[in-house]
Amino acid sequence: MEAREGLLYEHEECIRRINRIAYFSMEICVDSQIPTYSGGLGILAGDTIRSSADLGVPLMAITLLYKKGYLRQKFNEQGYQQELPEEWNPEEVLTQLPTRIQVEIEGRKVTVQCWLYMVKGIEGQTVPVYFLDTDLPDNSDFDRSLSYYLYGGDERYRLAQEIILGIGGVRMLRKLGYKDILRYHLNEGHASLLTLELLSEYNNAGKNNWDVEQVKNRCVFTTHTPVSAGMDQFPYPLVEQVLGNIIPFDLLKGLAGEEKLNMTQLALNLSHYINGVAKKHGLVSCEMFPGYHIDSITNGVHSVTWVGKYFAELYDRYIPGWKLDPFSLRYALNIPEEEIWNAHQMAKEKLIGYIKKSSDLKFEKDVLTIGFARRATAYKRADLIFYDLNHLIDIASRKGKLQLVFAGKAHPKDQPGKELVEKVIHISRQLLLADNIKIVYLENYNMELAKILTTGVDLWLNTPRKPQEASGTSGMKAAHNGIPSFSILDGWWVEGCIEGITGWSIGSAANLESIEAEEADSLYKKLEAEIMPAYYNQKERWLNIMRHCVAVNASFFNTQRMVLQYVSNAYL
Repeated sequence: MEAREGLLYEHEECIRRINRIAYFSMEICVDSQIPTYSGGLGILAGDTIRSSADLGVPLMAITLLYKKGYLRQKFNEQGYQQELPEEWNPEEVLTQLPTRIQVEIEGRKVTVQCWLYMVKGIEGQTVPVYFLDTDLPDNSDFDRSLSYYLYGGDERYRLAQEIILGIGGVRMLRKLGYKDILRYHLNEGHASLLTLELLSEYNNAGKNNWDVEQVKNRCVFTTHTPVSAGMDQFPYPLVEQVLGNIIPFDLLKGLAGEEKLNMTQLALNLSHYINGVAKKHGLVSCEMFPGYHIDSITNGVHSVTWVGKYFAELYDRYIPGWKLDPFSLRYALNIPEEEIWNAHQMAKEKLIGYIKKSSDLKFEKDVLTIGFARRATAYKRADLIFYDLNHLIDIASRKGKLQLVFAGKAHPKDQPGKELVEKVIHISRQLLLADNIKIVYLENYNMELAKILTTGVDLWLNTPRKPQEASGTSGMKAAHNGIPSFSILDGWWVEGCIEGITGWSIGSAANLESIEAEEADSLYKKLEAEIMPAYYNQKERWLNIMRHCVAVNASFFNTQRMVLQYVSNAYL
């Protein structure tokens, strides 16, 4: 009881702050026990919130509650992904608030309740996160189901969820008592309907005088996709059926597109500041959306969250203050090499233990272990390393053993993504008796497994098809633990790669789009001629690369730096 009262007191203090930032995201990962995220977007949102709490940024966050999560991944005997609900109990980790609001969906009044999670920063500052929930007896079965699945259902289901997030989110903040909101930050286009709620509020007392500029001045938009197929678009007959006429349709079409309601276009037209999530992604976005000024703020990760136990102990000894000031990680160059190696080997032992327990495969501590873990979808190309399997086997037989660890979930409707997972598992079984290569695909990739992988492998592999990687953050997590990346020059790696110092590139920077045969050839050549000799025969060089990963990349690619850029470039 006392703990709840203390939390509610802290919550009231948050409401009383001035110049607040309202951060809207379809998915947010604030706790491994709350499976309301599918991948990078939700992890980034959680890291942003944690750094905002560390830095005392007066931010509050709004998302949806998904009582059956995204999915729990299980492989059948053939290696095909099966999806199970990720059941969890909100009452165990969240605090239910009495506040309720209503939104209109298909002409029905849908009641929305709210759950609270308080994120506490290093020095005690807090950021409230509100989870909106429609699973109430007052609502119809369909409306209750809107709080079941992340990215589930059809277009109707998705649009209804985005009404709850955008329109319901603004109404919930008003009902909770937030009045002095300086900026509304749309983390991707899912939250774009909040702009329509603001337009309605600023409609000069209903005089049909829509103050677009005032709404624009309040909104900040971060786009995360470099391909138009990744943007939510809804046909107007469906919009009229589900959303109704919150603003006149001629005005809506002028802001969101004539053919369909394009959530990205709506956000672009009603935000005063727009950014991509890496320098290259900013340039790609400018080409995709000519006529808009699109800045870039490169993503980061929350250092304290993603540094493993053994490296955290090292940093505590040699770089006091790194938790609040990750820029000081540049002093990692002063950490003795042997201590770096010992810390890494302990993390690797933990990974090997996890693999043994979950798959019964015995990985070896002194073998080069490569990690590949991300959302399983075709453009990520988890299978590029197997482009010429015989060539890979030959390299391992001549240059030293290899161990490959894969993880990642495919969306239930992404058939090519599921086939990719199945392909990797099939190859792993094909090589089960091989002497020089071991491969494992770990089930149910989540926040906890991500930390085991990004602290325990020796090399982080990333092979997206150019130019489809907006940023990527898994390699940043690896860098925080001294693990070099071996990656296509796309997303953040364009900025983070210092060849042979922080890792290695795959393919040519001159190629604006991927040429698969050339990239596979580059991968094999560097693995054979540079990476494996360095790991097996040049320990001093390898350890120097590990230290530079921390000093150069971890010190910059963190959300402390990123949030400060948002404050100076977007919020103020």
